Amino acid sequence: MTVTAPLLGVVQEAGESVLTLADGLAQGELLSSRLTRAEVTRHLGILASAMKRMPDEVTRAMPEIDWGGWRGVEASLRMDGPAREDALWFGVRSLVPATLSWLRVYRQS
Repeated sequence: MTVTAPLLGVVQEAGESVLTLADGLAQGELLSSRLTRAEVTRHLGILASAMKRMPDEVTRAMPEIDWGGWRGVEASLRMDGPAREDALWFGVRSLVPATLSWLRVYRQS
C-alpha cells in the first residue's frame, strides 16, 4: 500500500480544492465563471487521474466508491461541450463529496 498513500493524498488535496473553489456556486455560476471553471476542471482532472491509477486491491477494498463514475468523468473532461460540463458538475456535486466521505470512513476503520 506504499503507492496508495501518495495517491490518496492527491485525491484528498484535489478533492478539497474542488469543493473549496465550487463552494456555494450554482451550476450556471460555475460554468459561466471562466477562471473558476478552469481551476475546478484542473483539480477534478488531477483527482480523476489519481482514481484511475488506484491499484485493484484498493478498488476492491472500497466498493462504495463510484469507480465507474470516476472513469467516466476522467474521459469526459477531455471532451468539449455538454459532456464535459455535465462531468464537471457531476464531479463537483456528487463524486467528490461522496469520495471524500468514504475516504474518511476508511481512514477511521
